[in-house]
Amino acid sequence: MSSDRPRRPQDPFAAAEAMFAKKKRAPDIKSNALPNAKELVSLRIDRDVLEHFQAEGPGWQDRMNEALRAAAIADGLEAPSTDAES
Repeated sequence: MSSDRPRRPQDPFAAAEAMFAKKKRAPDIKSNALPNAKELVSLRIDRDVLEHFQAEGPGWQDRMNEALRAAAIADGLEAPSTDAES
């Protein structure tokens, strides 16, 4: 065993700084390139609510999105422009 090497670092603060400095920063999350692109999400919804939206058949996800948008607008979300929909 070498006697010139200390058992503990002389400056614990510097050792801690060096240890944390090696960590890489998490990558930035990029927003969609398309402004109105839909996001794929996993969502837990009560069975009766899901059945309500699915009862009218295909398009239930769009109907659910419209209902969520209406609720968000009522809560203060700025309504989207309707130029693209006209």
